[in-house]
Amino acid sequence: MPANPLPATTEKWKGVNWEGSRRPLRGGEFLALQATGANAISQTPFGWQRDKNDPEIGWDLDNDKRWWGESPLGIQVTMDSSAKYGMKNMLKPHLWVRGAWVGEIEMLSEEDWKRWFANYTAFIVGYAGLAESLGIPALCVGTELEKTSHREEDWRAVIAEVRKVYSGKLTYAANFTEYQQVKFWDALDYIGIQAYFPLSSGHSPGLAELKASWQSHLPKIEKLVRKCQKPVFFTEIGYCNTVDAAMEPWVWPNEREGVEFSDEVQARCYEAFFETAWKKKWLAGVFFWKWHPEVPERQPDFTPQGKAAERVMTRFFSSN
Repeated sequence: MPANPLPATTEKWKGVNWEGSRRPLRGGEFLALQATGANAISQTPFGWQRDKNDPEIGWDLDNDKRWWGESPLGIQVTMDSSAKYGMKNMLKPHLWVRGAWVGEIEMLSEEDWKRWFANYTAFIVGYAGLAESLGIPALCVGTELEKTSHREEDWRAVIAEVRKVYSGKLTYAANFTEYQQVKFWDALDYIGIQAYFPLSSGHSPGLAELKASWQSHLPKIEKLVRKCQKPVFFTEIGYCNTVDAAMEPWVWPNEREGVEFSDEVQARCYEAFFETAWKKKWLAGVFFWKWHPEVPERQPDFTPQGKAAERVMTRFFSSN
């Protein structure tokens, strides 16, 4: 039998992951982002776990101790402000785990698994209700929960509860090491991938090497796309402005102490993405990590703001 055709999408979400601000927006924060040709942002409020094996999740939509940008009012104002500049929104709640990566969340007993999924359902359904009330068109039901996603029926139950209160489009942000193992893509509208694929084994790679690395990753994504017949969001992708940016793109800036700055390598990583993955018709959108309401001080950082990477992003976002 002939292979399924690859789905094609006419939409392109040209996005960034927006940093929820500590204080209310003053106006004009989206001007610089609009100038890049971006037409989308994702907003990322947080819930908390004290330990990767703890089934309790702390979250409260009305908690006045969180950053303003993560509050319901902040999310609404940010959405309204970005919409004035022609930008769509995705709500992408995350969990923050003390002393661990969110992908390490794993319960140690069946009882704890049931408790964790009950708590997580309450957490994400709460945000789903907020997204529905605000008319946010896309919602991410989970991010990098790599050691939970094998529990297919539990996740299908979470998604079903979200669908009861939310009428927009759904995705799940699977880590690049996880997306091939997820079994519930059919219950969602988009395959979501945290696209921090390693692109080089050394410092300061050339553009040809970076593009060749993408060509080794794309066929694996296309195999899943062909099977599931779903378009893809790169729910996150990003690179530090350091010489080692392409080796392990997921490594946090504060873990790169002593590494040489390189705006050029960061920009080259952006260009390699745009010249390969961005051209795929099954790719419905991308969200670069991370864009701040104000340009941060010079340091190792994922943001393209004020750097050569911003010029690359602008060239491609503005061209189609």
